[in-house]
Amino acid sequence: MTLQDGWNGRFYEDFQVGDVYRHPLGRTVTESDNTWFTLLTMNTNQMHFNGEYAAKSEFGKPLVVSTLTVAIAVGQSVTDTTQNAFANLGWEDIKLPHPVFAGDTLFSESIVLEKRESSSRPHAGIVTIRTRTLNQDGDEVCTFRRTFYVYKRGAEQLAELFPEAKKPLTLDAEEGRA
Repeated sequence: MTLQDGWNGRFYEDFQVGDVYRHPLGRTVTESDNTWFTLLTMNTNQMHFNGEYAAKSEFGKPLVVSTLTVAIAVGQSVTDTTQNAFANLGWEDIKLPHPVFAGDTLFSESIVLEKRESSSRPHAGIVTIRTRTLNQDGDEVCTFRRTFYVYKRGAEQLAELFPEAKKPLTLDAEEGRA
């Protein structure tokens, strides 16, 4: 039996300016997602949870709260960009050019804009990306720039975190049969 490493994310050295990462997971936003996020963030704008109020707007139905759209976009990007980051340094130029509604499925991709060594943290670098999010029809619904600290490969802060098992994982006699 051979231990196979899983995806551990990108390290500072893996980022190259101009690289584009299409993030693998789409996410359909539900009415419950929108209601819960609105409640959790204490957003009292009725456009997000009152169907009668929203019906009188130009959209005719509730909008997904914009901070949920941004949160999903950031979450979708983590596996490709910030799996090994330890701090976000900022978000800039957040734009929401198209409304998002319950039932829309969101997909995100990011392009690497800049990278540089950290002058104060030799175990890390600073990377800036632009992420955009599309709905199922290809409409751009969100875009932003994000800058973050990311560990370099071999940083001692990333020493093996997985615990040593008291008993090794093996095939049982029945599982090993063809």
